[in-house]
Amino acid sequence: KNVPCDFLGADGNCQLGDCRPESCKKYPYTDQPDRWASLYSVLDVIEVCPVAFEIYERLKKEYPDAGCTLDYDQAWKLLVSVRLAAQCTDARVNVVVEGLYEKYPDVNALADADVSDIEEIVRPCGLGKSKARDISACMKILRDEYGGKVPDDFDALLKLPGVGRKSANLIMGDVFGKPAIVTDTHCIRLVNRIGLVDGIKEPKKVEMALWKIIPPEEGSDFCHRLVYHGRDVCTARTKPHCEKCCLEDICKKVGA
Repeated sequence: KNVPCDFLGADGNCQLGDCRPESCKKYPYTDQPDRWASLYSVLDVIEVCPVAFEIYERLKKEYPDAGCTLDYDQAWKLLVSVRLAAQCTDARVNVVVEGLYEKYPDVNALADADVSDIEEIVRPCGLGKSKARDISACMKILRDEYGGKVPDDFDALLKLPGVGRKSANLIMGDVFGKPAIVTDTHCIRLVNRIGLVDGIKEPKKVEMALWKIIPPEEGSDFCHRLVYHGRDVCTARTKPHCEKCCLEDICKKVGA
């Protein structure tokens, strides 16, 4: 009864029985909560969008080790890097932050740094003034309100300077292992081209659409795999390499 089920009535009770394994007519393993919750999510997606299920299964097989392409070993560093990554490549960010962390090795040091000094270091990432200002303000909040830690609450993350839904989802998924959908440019471009969404370009609307068809526990890795696929196969600036695409027979090829 602590897990969503189509057969729960308004009173919170199972309409088919007592919510025991033998009485659940839709989902097995109700006596194994972790396994049941995972299976529930997968079954729900198969019923809503079998193509989405097939797509994320194929991408999982094609890119089994896909992960965040920003280098970090502490949560606050990912917070900094994802801010710098706006309109900048992850590869460049990974180089720039080496100098930043060498000079300011922790939250307190970066919070105490002059904004102008931060700007000087991060300028190669573009938008140096606004990024430096956000990073400084963000580190001060982490120091003063969270004991130097990054909050593991989505709404709290959104209140941090320079943090939007994409960044908050990335932190929630990669740092804290919670359900997340990261709608970056690769994600938005590919889900439209593949046909998982229909002409939706606004990040939040794409995110909301994907929540309905991608299992929550698969969301973060699914988006990372889209990044790999978008760079290696379904490219943006050249004709996509459909001949070597693992999704060739089920992709709608919108705009390709």
